[in-house]
Amino acid sequence: MTILHTERLRLEPFCDAHIDGLTELNRHPEVMRYITGKPATRDDTIAMIELVKPRWVQYGFSWWSFFEKASNDLIGAGCIQYLGRDPANPHEIGWRLRPDKWGQGFAMEAAIAMANFAFNELHAPELVAVCMPENTSSSGVMEKLGMTYRGEERWYDMDTAVYGMSADAWRNRTHTATSAKK
Repeated sequence: MTILHTERLRLEPFCDAHIDGLTELNRHPEVMRYITGKPATRDDTIAMIELVKPRWVQYGFSWWSFFEKASNDLIGAGCIQYLGRDPANPHEIGWRLRPDKWGQGFAMEAAIAMANFAFNELHAPELVAVCMPENTSSSGVMEKLGMTYRGEERWYDMDTAVYGMSADAWRNRTHTATSAKK
């Protein structure tokens, strides 16, 4: 399983050792507001980890926990997965952060590392991201990443704003990306 590194973050595949940190992340109503609409319980978090672990084995990618290198605290989570959890769909990128870490560039830093992994290691031809239309913080990260708005579609039982980019657009982007290392 792949661990990604950025200047300030270490992205580790979800595992049982992350239960407490992920439970703390997912318990915040403001973190889950645009994801499920309600805080997750410890049992919800355990179920999520159990769902994700086989995907790492089957596909070689799924959800990572974001650890801040300076503190070694779990501060977020993100993924490369198939949109709608269906291998017939394109790869999807997503993220969430603890509220005390919002606005500090961590989401962008992690997104760049995960996008590099998707395009350079998985050879994904395209990458999409979805968010609730009112989630301007996430859509802002998508736009800064170089993704373009494609419209609204129904995913995960909700109406979502869909953003995407091709591998060629990623390689030709003008922003400077933090490299991801294994």
